[in-house]
Amino acid sequence: MTVDEVMAELQSHGSESIKKILLKHGVKEPFFGVKVEYLKTIQKKAKKDYPLAKGLYATGNADAMYLAGLITDDGKMTKADLQTWVEQAVSTNINEYTVPWVATESNYGFELGLEWIDSPQEHIAAAGWSTLANLATLKADSDLDIPAYRALLQRVVKDIHTAPNRVTARMNIFVITVGSYVAPLTEDAKAAANKIGAVYVNTEGTACKVPDAIEYINKAITRGTLGKKKKTVKC
Repeated sequence: MTVDEVMAELQSHGSESIKKILLKHGVKEPFFGVKVEYLKTIQKKAKKDYPLAKGLYATGNADAMYLAGLITDDGKMTKADLQTWVEQAVSTNINEYTVPWVATESNYGFELGLEWIDSPQEHIAAAGWSTLANLATLKADSDLDIPAYRALLQRVVKDIHTAPNRVTARMNIFVITVGSYVAPLTEDAKAAANKIGAVYVNTEGTACKVPDAIEYINKAITRGTLGKKKKTVKC
């Protein structure tokens, strides 16, 4: 498949009603409003295609960028590729999901996650926290830098209430994720959540609610899924 062929297919499956919903959730023009389920239909046809993924991402179309994250060969993604992608990821679905997914399953997730959370640009910092959270769901505890993650929890306690809106949201998810997936840090995460208290995120008039960290961690404990890792972070 070529970039032009995929773009034509995406345009033919765009939906104005889907666009209206996605615009409210921080997705930015240009995009057609293609359902994720149809993006996965194209994914099955394209399979892994690193050059096609790079071409699609470079269009700047949010639908194409999301699809690019699904079909790229993560192992072939260079640091320069990932840096370019995060800088261009102005839509929330791309900077909070697509780019972190790819970074997590690349060879540079932890390194770039730490770099990105220091960025003064909200969308890059949000991507950094999402990447670090995703790594906690995927990597065995023995492969994680536990002291570094413990320090990151303390950083969240210190900074969450003064961070930019989307960074605040991703920091909260980071606490939940570490508490739910990294068994040695469950109590640290719950202690951090207690210190943080209520978290406010402007959801721009959508029905989205800010998850309560302790509640979500306790649900993982009750379900018996505490520390159970994922096989992939992409969906």
